[in-house]
Amino acid sequence: MPGWEELFYGVFRALQLIFSGDPEIARITFLSLRVSGAATLLGGIIGIPLGATIALRSFRGKTIVISMINTLMGLPPVLVGLIFYILLSSTGPLGFLHLIYTPEAMMLAQLTMVIPIVAGVVITSTSGIDVGLREAAISLGADALQEVRILLWESRLGLLTALVVGFGAAISEVGAIMIVGGNLLGYTRALTTSIVLLTNQGEFVEAIALGIILLALAFLVNVVLTCLQMKSRSGLFAQTRSTKINRKVEV
Repeated sequence: MPGWEELFYGVFRALQLIFSGDPEIARITFLSLRVSGAATLLGGIIGIPLGATIALRSFRGKTIVISMINTLMGLPPVLVGLIFYILLSSTGPLGFLHLIYTPEAMMLAQLTMVIPIVAGVVITSTSGIDVGLREAAISLGADALQEVRILLWESRLGLLTALVVGFGAAISEVGAIMIVGGNLLGYTRALTTSIVLLTNQGEFVEAIALGIILLALAFLVNVVLTCLQMKSRSGLFAQTRSTKINRKVEV
């Protein structure tokens, strides 16, 4: 069983691995960043317009749609992995794509989890926009597209939050990517799946070291996104509402 001694050596080992430039650790780290980054980017491209459309438009069954998205935000990773394994396996309906046990399959599994998370956060942030802002935009002659642009710009802090939450869910995911990726050394082995493997082998120091690297990676990415949030927040108070609306409508 791991104890304080293993934790201490895990921290030391993490620093050693980071500064030694171990090629296998670098490969595993960059794979995690590439797969999770791609899933977050595509999840934002799909989830942000989806969430904004649901939040800003009135239609029959809106409550049910929002409830479904909120439910999917807690979608079990192992269930996602199982579904994609069935779809992508050689005997599955999408087996001809030959994506099983590839980084692309891992990205698809993470993307499926990121989209409802991003959409759900966007719905929450966009729904809280002052109704007076929409009325002001319309009174100044904004068309439907300009109205959406203005409202999305006003909720940009929420959009960045959605990306932060989506990336956090993607980079920390393990069950789905282990099922569809196979945890193949040098190809689909990510930080989270490596931690599981090392823990099962009793290599607690190495597992803790990779866990610290994973935490540091997530921290650095979130620092960048948080800086963007703070910059947007400062810019939000630097202009008056009427000036921002006039400028956007003129564009």
